[in-house]
Amino acid sequence: LIWGRHPVLAALANPARKGMGRLLVTQDRADELNRDNLAPHHQPEVIDSLALERMLPAGAVHQGMVFKVAPLEGVSLDDLAEPATGVIVMLDQLTDPQNVGAIFRSALAFGARGIVVQDRHSPALSGALAKAAAGATERLPCARVTNLSRALERLSDLGWRAVGLDGASEDMLEDALDHQPTVLVMGSEGDGIRRLVAEHCDVLAKIPMPGGFESLNVSNAAAVALYEAQRAQRRGTT
Repeated sequence: LIWGRHPVLAALANPARKGMGRLLVTQDRADELNRDNLAPHHQPEVIDSLALERMLPAGAVHQGMVFKVAPLEGVSLDDLAEPATGVIVMLDQLTDPQNVGAIFRSALAFGARGIVVQDRHSPALSGALAKAAAGATERLPCARVTNLSRALERLSDLGWRAVGLDGASEDMLEDALDHQPTVLVMGSEGDGIRRLVAEHCDVLAKIPMPGGFESLNVSNAAAVALYEAQRAQRRGTT
């Protein structure tokens, strides 16, 4: 299930969703879709707001739109990584849908190439994650891999440099980044990047926090890291 105006409209605009799934909406949303031709390949089914609420987890804000649809197929790691240019984000065992969705949103906003996750330890790109991503899951490619360490080896072979975020590192993120194709590796809150994954990074670096409160949410840390990585990429082209 995908719910909320932005996630559902993004799914409807995704060519991969053409003619796929059931679109359940309130009458006012049906009027909007028909007026603006926002669902040319789907026939909205009108349903009342309380019925939509009963379909969803408690507290879900559906904004009058729910899309029942099969999961999107991901892309292969090689398709995501070639040609080697720009920034890719790799998530190591991040399981909170809100955090992962927010990272998708930041990655799209800062022009990242896509996201790499481990197949067994990552949430589906739907539900609360899709809502938090505000449509970014429909527009940003995602590669699901079996083993992140092997994925980093393959990315290295393809010309990518891996920078892992680690609050215990002595190196600062700004100093660790350069204009090379960069994989930003983010670990889960609390545990951080796992040892074997960290060993496959070219460098580990931290975000400086002069305020003395070193407890930045992982999605906020990802936004900061993406901003710095894009600055480093731009410096390399000037």
